[in-house]
Amino acid sequence: MFTFSKYLLASSLEEAYDVLTKNRNNAILGGTAYMRMGNRHLATAIDLSSLDLSFIRENEDNIEIGAMTTFRDIEVSDILKRNFSGIVARSVEDIVGVQLRNVVTAGATVFSKYGFSDFIPALLALDASVVLFNGGEISLEKFLESDIKKDVLVKILIKKSPVKGNFQTIRKTKSDYAILNVVAANIDGNIRIAVGARPGRAVLATKAMEILKTEGLSNENIQAVCETASEELTFGDNMRATGKYRKAVCKVMLKRALTEVM
Repeated sequence: MFTFSKYLLASSLEEAYDVLTKNRNNAILGGTAYMRMGNRHLATAIDLSSLDLSFIRENEDNIEIGAMTTFRDIEVSDILKRNFSGIVARSVEDIVGVQLRNVVTAGATVFSKYGFSDFIPALLALDASVVLFNGGEISLEKFLESDIKKDVLVKILIKKSPVKGNFQTIRKTKSDYAILNVVAANIDGNIRIAVGARPGRAVLATKAMEILKTEGLSNENIQAVCETASEELTFGDNMRATGKYRKAVCKVMLKRALTEVM
């Protein structure tokens, strides 16, 4: 359980950012689902729930997901179901249970860069970007590689374009955390591959993607692409599976995803 000395219900993003950066032990609360599992004391706990950051909006260029949007909102969103082959909504529907999905927020999950996240690989495959209060708009790929610790994630942007995608996950039980996630998305002829729960942070299979960029996707090269992806990525051990097992199933899962995309 986490504790705090002071609580701030932020009245603006400016106030939230100013307080956040005044002390290394100040933090944004988000949905607090995973904070409760730790043992941390905060100087000031900052609540963004009064800033109208819970939304899923569609405009001419992008679909926007507010930082305080819950996974349950994402799961049932008609906008997300009818765009991007539904993989964003699909990515969160097996996470533990409805009670947890009603609490977990999109912004907290992405900003924390959770290695076990199902949501992040789907966004990464779709070449999403994040909007930070101080840092502005930055691609999710670059954000995941950055060491940004103190900023306020305002929203997630996914560029609207024709997408044929597929989300693959493997779990010991339906409501357990994933052993591995694999996402493939064909965005205007450019196929992106993201792998998460390795159990490290989600990453792109760049060498495999380069093969697809130069040769295209066909029945003749699909196995080579899958082999390349499993070789270029690193897989680790944890209580759910070994790295060797993850490497083996990655090839199978990616082949299923690419077959659907093809």
